[in-house]
Amino acid sequence: MTRPSRFEEFRYLGDKRTQRVYDLDDPANAAVVAELISSERFLAFSPDTIAEARNRGYRAPRPAFDEG
Repeated sequence: MTRPSRFEEFRYLGDKRTQRVYDLDDPANAAVVAELISSERFLAFSPDTIAEARNRGYRAPRPAFDEG
């Protein structure tokens, strides 16, 4: 997955609505990231680390539960 052009230098993008952080390099997040960017309710972290996202109160999304 290619990163959105405005975020080529960033890896993580936070959703201000849910306080979740998404990895722009993970193809599983493509649909969520596209919706997030269109909503304009996001935050890019600097330094661009998951630790900085956690420091600002953001958490990784929970993995989808598959009852399979």
